[in-house]
Order: sequence, then C-alpha cells, then structure tokens
Amino acid sequence: MGREKIRLGIIYGGKSSEHEVSLRTALSIMKAVDMDKYDITPIYVSLDGAWIKGDAMSGLLPESIASLRLTNGENDAEQMSTGLVRSSRAASPFSIGQQVDVFFPVVHGPNGEDGTIQGLLELSNLPYVGTGVMASAVGMDKWMMKTVFAQAGLPQVRYVGLLRSQWEKNRDATMDRIEQELGYPCFVKPVNMGSSVGISKAKNRSELEEALNIAAKFDRRMIVEQFVKARELEIGVLGNEETITSVVGEIVAAKEFYDYEAKYKGAGTELSIPAKVPQHVSEQIAEIAKKAFQALDGSGLSRVDFFWDEEHDKLYINEVNTMPGFTPYSMYPMLFQAAGISYSELIDRLVQLALERHADKQRNVVDAESLD
Repeated sequence: MGREKIRLGIIYGGKSSEHEVSLRTALSIMKAVDMDKYDITPIYVSLDGAWIKGDAMSGLLPESIASLRLTNGENDAEQMSTGLVRSSRAASPFSIGQQVDVFFPVVHGPNGEDGTIQGLLELSNLPYVGTGVMASAVGMDKWMMKTVFAQAGLPQVRYVGLLRSQWEKNRDATMDRIEQELGYPCFVKPVNMGSSVGISKAKNRSELEEALNIAAKFDRRMIVEQFVKARELEIGVLGNEETITSVVGEIVAAKEFYDYEAKYKGAGTELSIPAKVPQHVSEQIAEIAKKAFQALDGSGLSRVDFFWDEEHDKLYINEVNTMPGFTPYSMYPMLFQAAGISYSELIDRLVQLALERHADKQRNVVDAESLD
C-alpha cells in the first residue's frame, strides 16, 4: 500500500499589481508537482479579495490550462484564474484548512508576500511554505529591511528614506537633500512593492521629480538609493534554521536596469548561471546571504540580490525576496537547478520545510497554566 498523498493548497492571485505574476508562478508550480505525491487544491484570490476554491486535482492539469503560457495579457490570465476553479465556490482558509495538509502561498507583493496571508494562516494554525509573518513583512518593506541589514552589519549602498507627505510638502528641499547625499544617477523605489514595480532611474533633477511622483503612486513611503556601477548577482537560500545556498547567477539586463518587463517578459535580458565571478566573490555572497536570511528570521526560501562593484571588488546586498517567482524567467529555481536540485525536488523540499517548521511551532507553550 502506497503512502498517502500530501494535500497541497496553492494560493494565488491576490490584491496586488503583481496579480498576473502570481498566476504565472501558480501555473508553473502546478505543472511541475509530482501528482503521485500530491493532490492539488487551487485557491484563487481575486483582485477584490474574494477567496475562491477549486476542485481538488489528483491528476494532470486540464489541457486548456496546462497549455497556457501567460505571455499575452488579460485573456490568458482570466482563463488561468477562472479555469482552475471552474467548479468554484467562495471559501476561507479556515474552512479550506480541513481539506489541505499544507499551503503554498504564491501571492506576490502587497496583501500576500508582506505577511498578511502568512498571518491569516498562522491564526488558523495551518502549515505553509515560505517565511513567517515578521520575515515576510520586513522582507517586503525595503526601508525596514535596510535597517535590519545595517543592524546586522551587512554592506549596503547609501540611501535616503522619505514619506510621500514630505515629498508633496517640500519638493525642492527633498530633491536638494537627495542631490547632496546621493547625487546622480540614483534609483527611486516605493518601499512596499516587488518585481521592480514603480522603480525608476533618475539621471538629473527633472527625472528625479518624475521618478518620485511615480513611486508616490504606489506607496506612502519611498527610498532613493545611490547608484553604483556594478554587476547584478543573485543567489538562492533554502532551509529553516539550517540553510543551503544555490550557485550564484548574474542578470545582464538589456535595459538600464532589471525592471518588470525584463523580469517577466524577457525583454532581451540574459541570465548567466552560474555567474562568471571569482570564487571568493561567490563564497562571500553565500555567507552574506545566509546572514541576511537569519537576520530576518527567514524560513523556507528566499532569493538574495547583490551588487558587485567589480572595479573595486566590493559587494553590496540589495534586497531579500521572500517569495521569488517560479516562472520560466525566474532565477530562484534556475539557480538551484544548476546546483543539482530539480524544480520538482525543490517543491518537495519546501513542502517538507513547511511541515517541519509547523511541527516545531506546536512545541511552543501557549498559556501560563501549561507551565504547571
């Protein structure tokens, strides 16, 4: 008699500008899982926040869904979001939790990757893949993440954090400060967005003003970072308290920086895996990545991004992505593939890590009477 399958609930979609990215990730995972090991329950979160559960799938994806590439916009996205839950009904994690052993939330960006869904699953005492509430929230918040990195003594580029209200009340003074502290070029980013959404490179004062206006549309908090002439390197981290790292990869963007189009639609971007860098650079990246993961109290998975100033042989940590995409263009699974861990094995490991972490949490004392 074979062992029972793991009932895996995949949560995707979400109230975010990265809704379509999440659909791509969910589709990739559903295509890759070993159906001899898992029964899949698709759980779609609509743009207005409704949770919709589809029928459990113990076999291959419907052909109409499996054949999708999600490369040409809304029609494919709509088919993906509705096709998987064609016998759908409104649901909640509380009710779904009775039918699922472990959740794999792949809702990217705000209202998903930022600790909100993680908190909901924690309240429900349900196991899930990926980082917990605090690590997810800090990893999503670029300003807070940089504060944690500074406390951990990790090397970073100079930056300025500011509020949208500061910008709107004192535009000239704000730009004066940025020019004095950082100079040009510089990068302007909304604090709580992922996938390079709302990020602009400014080479002069007029471009800086436009960049700040763009970032302010996405968030009430913004950061501006010093530009360094550097190569963009990334590494994957896998584990809970004990971690392993992947090979180092390099992004060679055809555009001026690795923006949304380059990440998810190709746009001429080249990925070099493994990156052609000296061994000491790879070793240092792995060491810093593990320290960053531990500083955030990460668990499951993260992709850690770096800048390497080759001329001066200086490394700067850029950010930690606590729920990197699993699309055909995604670095995280490709980095571990190069390290000898296949996509399907990676999913297996992440599910096991989630179950192990959940089991460990059950050891926690929850009330004073339990101490008697």
